[in-house]
This record gives sequence, C-alpha cells and structure tokens, in this order.
Amino acid sequence: MSDKITNEMLANGRIIREPVGDEKGYWVGCPGAFYDEDEKAWYLTYRIRRPRGVQPDRGGEVRVCRSTDLEQWDDVLTITKDQYNTASIERSALFKGKDGQWRYFSSYVDESDGRWCTNLIKAGSVGELNPANQQVIFKAAALGLEGVKDPWVMEKDGTYYMFLSIALPTTDTSSSAHESLDIYNTGQCVSATGLATSTDLDNWEYHGTVFQPEGDGWDKYCRRINSVVELNGKYFAFFDGSASHLENYEEKTAFAVSDDLKSWKSLSPDGPDWLSPFASTSIRYVEAQKANGKWHVFYEFAREDGAHNMRLIVVDEAALPFPV
Repeated sequence: MSDKITNEMLANGRIIREPVGDEKGYWVGCPGAFYDEDEKAWYLTYRIRRPRGVQPDRGGEVRVCRSTDLEQWDDVLTITKDQYNTASIERSALFKGKDGQWRYFSSYVDESDGRWCTNLIKAGSVGELNPANQQVIFKAAALGLEGVKDPWVMEKDGTYYMFLSIALPTTDTSSSAHESLDIYNTGQCVSATGLATSTDLDNWEYHGTVFQPEGDGWDKYCRRINSVVELNGKYFAFFDGSASHLENYEEKTAFAVSDDLKSWKSLSPDGPDWLSPFASTSIRYVEAQKANGKWHVFYEFAREDGAHNMRLIVVDEAALPFPV
C-alpha cells in the first residue's frame, strides 16, 4: 500500500467548516493558511459562498479563523462584500511579515470595470485588519488581463512570491465580457497563473504568466496554482484544472513542478490526481503548509449533495504526492 496521500484519505479529512446550504452552489472554502510561530497558532482564511440569486449571493463574505490545536477554530475576522462595494469576494491570503505586521491579501470584483482585482490590508494584529484601509495592488486592465485574483504568498531567500489566478484574453473576448461580473464563468478567457514578487510584502512587481493551459487536454481551460511546496531543491505545486468554463467552480487538483518558481510543467497530463467520490468530484484550492515537522493540507471538497465544505489532513513529508 502506498504511503502517499490518497483520495480515500482526503474523503476522510477533518471537516473545519460546513457551507450554509445543502446543495450545489453553496461552498465554504478557498483556504489560505498561516502558522504564527510566536503565538503557536494557526490562522486560516476562508470564503462563504451562496448561489446567484440567494442573498447575499456569490462570495458574500470572507473570514479568518484561529486555532491552537487544529480542532477548535474560532472566527477572529469577518469582511463582507458590501465593505468592498463589490458583487463578490474570492480567495484571500494572510502573511505576517518580519516587521511583525500582518498583511491580508484578497480579491474581489472591481465595480469600476467588472474585473477581478487584488488588494492588501495591513495591521498590527489580525483583528485590526480593516477593509477601510485597503490598497488595491493589482488591477487587471493595467496588466493587460481580464481578471486577477486568488493570491497565495510564499517567501524564499528574502523574496516574497505571490501566485495569482489570471484571466487571459482570447480571440473570443468581447467588450461585454465583464457584464456578468465574472469573466471566468463566460468562456471568453483562459484561466492561468501569474507571478509577482516583493522584498517587503507591500510593494509588488508583476512578472507575467508562469503557468497556462496548453494543448487539448483535461486542463485546457484552467491551470491555477494554489500552493507550492519546496522539496529537495525543486518546487511542486498543487493546481486546479478544468477543460472549460463549464467546470468553473468545480475544478480538480493536479500537480506541477518547477526549478525556479517562474516556469512550471504539469505532472498530470492524463487527468487530475485528487478527486472527491461525490457529485462533481471536485477537490480544489489545496493549501499546504509545514509546521512542527508535519505538512498541513487544507482543501475545499465536494460533498454528496453538491455543496463544498473545507477540510484538513496532517501528514508526514513522505506522504506528499510528489516524485522525490
């Protein structure tokens, strides 16, 4: 029997949060984790989503919860979409800098042009993070993109790397593409991964596309890197893939590899690696973080009724699914 993480293990993962409804379109997920060594505590960002038409519809709120034992998770921050004056909020990331300041990166639909943008809030503690103090750090149009969202941050040798879900324009992109306020759901873009870097977590330089769909495979529409693991001098990514925008919201997890964080190759050409046994079979937004000698893998999981909940498994490094 393999000692690697299996779909059965993921199906039995510890449930951290359940959605607010019991059918397709209700999700709780998009996890973003940070372990604070000073507090010996985990902080976990997540999103609550309802179907369109169910108020407050779509991504109505994001929250941060805290735990010292991985069992009890207490909400310490809530931001609602009206505080950004937006139609929907998406995935967020939380990172404590070497200066002791917390940075909260999030993404939402910019009311000025209907495109996803990415912002930053900074404070001395998580509870003090105030959306009134937000700074938009990436606007899609300025980067030649149709959308930029879902930030995830890591540090390597004093440089911070931010991976972003980006909507690339295609020959099908029209001037009305953003009327739905989610171009990823229209078929008028390609969903890829972009990269930005910083030396202080506040000022970011965007470097362009580092991983995008190619060919005619199972992931010809979407390749979204969600988290990265460094092992034996290489970098391995968990990414979400899909064949078309019709699978938007129900992507599946696969793996990629890089030598430099800037050029990525899929390790899953024949199909996704991690699948739920239920409904759409979606497992997505995998977030992997190491603390106290263990790897903590958070993920969004499709339930039997079509809704998604948020789960966690804790494993040794040998269980990670990468060829090392």
